[in-house]
Amino acid sequence: MVRPSGNRIVIYFAGVTLSVRNAAAAAALGAALCAALSGCGGGGAASGAAGQARLGTPAAPPAASSPASPPAAAPPASAAVGHGPGKAPTLAPGPNGLTPVFERARQRTEKTVALTFDADMTADQGPRAAAGERFDNPGLISTLKALGVPSTVFMTGRWAEEYPDQAKAIGTDPVFEVANHSYSHHAFTSPCYGLPALDGAAARADVDRAFAAFRKAGAVNTVPYFRFPGGCHDERALRALAGSGVTAVQWDVVSGDAFAKDPDAVAAQVLAGVKPGSVVVMHCTRSAAPVTEEAVRKIVPELRKRGYRFVKVSELVGT
Repeated sequence: MVRPSGNRIVIYFAGVTLSVRNAAAAAALGAALCAALSGCGGGGAASGAAGQARLGTPAAPPAASSPASPPAAAPPASAAVGHGPGKAPTLAPGPNGLTPVFERARQRTEKTVALTFDADMTADQGPRAAAGERFDNPGLISTLKALGVPSTVFMTGRWAEEYPDQAKAIGTDPVFEVANHSYSHHAFTSPCYGLPALDGAAARADVDRAFAAFRKAGAVNTVPYFRFPGGCHDERALRALAGSGVTAVQWDVVSGDAFAKDPDAVAAQVLAGVKPGSVVVMHCTRSAAPVTEEAVRKIVPELRKRGYRFVKVSELVGT
């Protein structure tokens, strides 16, 4: 997140606070951080004139068109709407038919929490993968299964193409559901951590291409949920996906696992932030989030001790 502060600009990114004196320097630094994180899914969402999401808070449309209460839940999406054979609840469209945005369950008395994992890979990172960089994390997936933690994996289409066997294994295991994190991991609004931006038509095509990549890999447990790369979105981005049948899913708890070296710090940040109905954003990418699996091993038993039950996003939507 970039925030003006007097004659300086303060950048909050993945739990780190940096201060610079001018916008150009801030933009350059943000782009550099983004490149290191394989396209920015990592600390929180960008913030700026475009009205992008900030640390999991969706950018609101203009005040005059903002709804007085959260969108109502729509009936379960059909296979055609959800781009897959399964059914999952979605939210009703927002004002003027805009794509609805889900951040945290409206029902906040039951102790439920959804751990979500972004499987990030951008369209141009094939050479890095070929050179040995690991954008997957099979150990994390095995740990979630062993601990019996239902989870939602927000996968990019490019990730599914690079790791088709893993995409199929995740997408056919009842412990998991596969949601859409775009095909290319390019920005749906700009600026967004220096990511290349897609226009409206290209944005919708990018989402459809990701669902097609999941089908090709054999992932069948897909759900009609979409997470914007970097969390960045504005009204134009929501309009571009209107009619696609997807619900945009943000988060209310940032794990801080991106770039993290200390799993205890990641666990402490999650445990401090979780509330009934929370959605936690984490990562399924070894090269950018190497301590996530170890952090999960600390988070899960502690939250269970506190009385929490782990659920997929599909169980939270509409509750």
